[in-house]
Amino acid sequence: MDKAQAEDYLSSLLNKSLRVTTNDTRMFLGVFKCTDSDRNIILAQTFEYRMPLPPKPSAGKASIKQDMISRYLGLVVVPGEYITKIEVEEFASQMKDKTTSSVGETRSHIT
Repeated sequence: MDKAQAEDYLSSLLNKSLRVTTNDTRMFLGVFKCTDSDRNIILAQTFEYRMPLPPKPSAGKASIKQDMISRYLGLVVVPGEYITKIEVEEFASQMKDKTTSSVGETRSHIT
């Protein structure tokens, strides 16, 4: 991919929802606003999701399923050095070719 293609691709991602995973297992879901040459990403309207702390072991209790903890952060800079995965979140209503997926289905593209 040459520089012009890369710039076009990044431009096509502007104002789309991205899921950015960091090396400490946090995941940020927000609207892509910009990036820089150091791979830092700015997301708007961002939620942070993280795994809860593991419960302290206690005798005789069954394991309990815990959901991820989330909080609203707003405008966020995710440092490029900590990013491990970036996914584009698209719904069927946002996709150009709607014949390949059903309504309401979420499709992710790993970049």
